Amino acid sequence: MDLRIFTEPQQGATYDTLLAVAKATEDLGFDAFFRSDHYLRMGSADGLPGPTDAWITLAGLARETKRIRLGTLMTAGTFRLPGVLAIQVAQVDQMSGGRVELGLGAGWFEEEHKAYGIPFPKEKFARLEEQLAIVTGLWGTGIGETFSHDGTYYQLTDSPALPKPAQAKVPVLIGGHGATRTPRLAGRYADEFNMPFASVEDSERQFGRVRAAAGEAGRKGTDLVYSNALVACVGKDDAEVARRAAAIGREVEELKANGLAGSPDEVVDRIGRFAEIGSQRIYLQILDLDDLDHLDLISSQVQSQL
Repeated sequence: MDLRIFTEPQQGATYDTLLAVAKATEDLGFDAFFRSDHYLRMGSADGLPGPTDAWITLAGLARETKRIRLGTLMTAGTFRLPGVLAIQVAQVDQMSGGRVELGLGAGWFEEEHKAYGIPFPKEKFARLEEQLAIVTGLWGTGIGETFSHDGTYYQLTDSPALPKPAQAKVPVLIGGHGATRTPRLAGRYADEFNMPFASVEDSERQFGRVRAAAGEAGRKGTDLVYSNALVACVGKDDAEVARRAAAIGREVEELKANGLAGSPDEVVDRIGRFAEIGSQRIYLQILDLDDLDHLDLISSQVQSQL
């Protein structure tokens, strides 16, 4: 079971804060640092000092870390043209020495689009399907060859399909709760399927749908990695759990029901339930980015047991 650190910087974080978390992620033996791709805070957070761009952040971290994987859960398909995104991700992959992963989703948060003048099209999912075809098609085109795409939403003509990522294949992550279209896209394009903020039972059902869709696409269900994203709130005793829950504005019992909360042993047991239904990787959503002791505790007393 891989443990990865997943951050939500739109709630309020500077690049320096993210760098500190990424370096702790690396030093404490976690597998990867991931971040969301949002430009507007959610809920009651003040969001100060303001948003940071996901791929600019990852470019900086690519040069300031050495081992950990770097990626997004999920890059919003509404934010960037697919040809531009393919260039950006390939460049950051080169900058990192081949440590980048691309989580790509349709985009959903209409308010942030209004706030920053970003178009919010109605046909987001159909656009996502074309985006996946274009990004993976550009990367998969041989050097000296060209790539063209004549779609409903995007047209590319004789693209040189450059630059290439450092990796032969940048892992592509697709995730979500949709019962039909999401598994179909994952079965065709994904190297990893991520089930965000879901129960063991819902995750098991969705993993089964994705495995079936992979088979329909001529792949094996085992060709994909299956993962979950869950909020983390771990403490060495009840008082510490309560303090950490209060710091992120959540209730302990709710976190225990819907995330990974409690003592290290409780969290290890909970992770084990996800492992039993085929989850191979957990993205720990860390909402208090100033509490690096939290990461230390998870590393020494949770990760060490896995």
